[in-house]
Amino acid sequence: MTFSEENYLKTIYHLTNLTDGEVSTNAIADRMETKASSVTDMLKKLAEKDLVNYKKYQGVSLTDNGRLAAKMIVRKHRLWEVFLVEKLDFAWDEVHDIAEQLEHIKSEKLINKLDDFLGNPTEDPHGDPIPDAHGRIIKIEKQLLSELAENQSGICVGVKDTSSEFLQYLDKQAIALGSKITVLSKESFDQSLRIVVEGREHAISSKIAANLFVKQI
Repeated sequence: MTFSEENYLKTIYHLTNLTDGEVSTNAIADRMETKASSVTDMLKKLAEKDLVNYKKYQGVSLTDNGRLAAKMIVRKHRLWEVFLVEKLDFAWDEVHDIAEQLEHIKSEKLINKLDDFLGNPTEDPHGDPIPDAHGRIIKIEKQLLSELAENQSGICVGVKDTSSEFLQYLDKQAIALGSKITVLSKESFDQSLRIVVEGREHAISSKIAANLFVKQI
């Protein structure tokens, strides 16, 4: 596959996880910041390779081959993120764009050795699950911080928004994976929260709370 074909497969995979049915051409175009006509042309190519199921005006879904291929791209991306953070001391807000380049390396042997070298991690630095060499994923029990009620607590296990701006904001607030977060109060007007993170009290917006995943304790 070309880099472009891999990027489309990965995009369709991520969008599929957000919806119950087929992914629309327009949704793919919006995510990839391209024209719908360009998406249609690419979907036809991927369909010819038995990577997607595509019918005009009916959206697209991944075939079994396409889903496994997409998972392998995601696997590479997330393993490289772990490597960059754990072994090269990159910050978690710096690694996405670099991993976008490294995920296109074709050597399966290299990726499997990288996986072993890192100790076969099951999550990337943002808390997202890493598929194993067979495409299997260990699901993480989690919910959004915004879903916790007053006086409930959770351990931060992931982020929904992986943008540099959001991750840098969390760094400033000393919120990281593994942080214990307790909801002190929730405003009925705008759903903003007062929380305690590792002994420090914060006020956060509903938008922030809706982008943090926690495991309730």
